[in-house]
Amino acid sequence: MSWFVYIVQCSDRSLYTGVTTDVERRIHEHNHTTKAAKYTRIRRPVTLLYQQSYENRQQACQREWQIKQLSRGEKLALIQSGDAACQADQA
Repeated sequence: MSWFVYIVQCSDRSLYTGVTTDVERRIHEHNHTTKAAKYTRIRRPVTLLYQQSYENRQQACQREWQIKQLSRGEKLALIQSGDAACQADQA
């Protein structure tokens, strides 16, 4: 099973980083259910900007922590650089 680190942009243009095994389901949860993170529930809708896959949860969580240490500018540069194994379409 693959694990993913993802970054979404909230309606207030803030960025949220998370980890999941199913990005589509998680984005749906952020936008439509009570399973959304408390942070994103009040900032709907969210838009997927970035995702990267990892072999296991530990690797994904380590990368999530690294991304959360970045400034907003560094996160935006990461998103725009395409520095991801599987970057989300920015359509």
